[in-house]
Amino acid sequence: QVMETRKTKLGADHPDTLTSMANLAFTWKDQGRHTDAFALMEDCAQARQRVLGADHPDTLSSLATVAKWRS
Repeated sequence: QVMETRKTKLGADHPDTLTSMANLAFTWKDQGRHTDAFALMEDCAQARQRVLGADHPDTLSSLATVAKWRS
């Protein structure tokens, strides 16, 4: 719900929206929704690369999480 509110108010590519997206992915992973979590984190990593750049710490964190969850 937080992510959807931020999407509406701030836009889908706003850094705060992307943070909510990453947080939701971690929550879903903790709930056992691994497939949903992985897909959302991949989307988040791609969006962060596009919006923040490849070298931004948040982008690198998301990419590292995707790599960890993939293995």
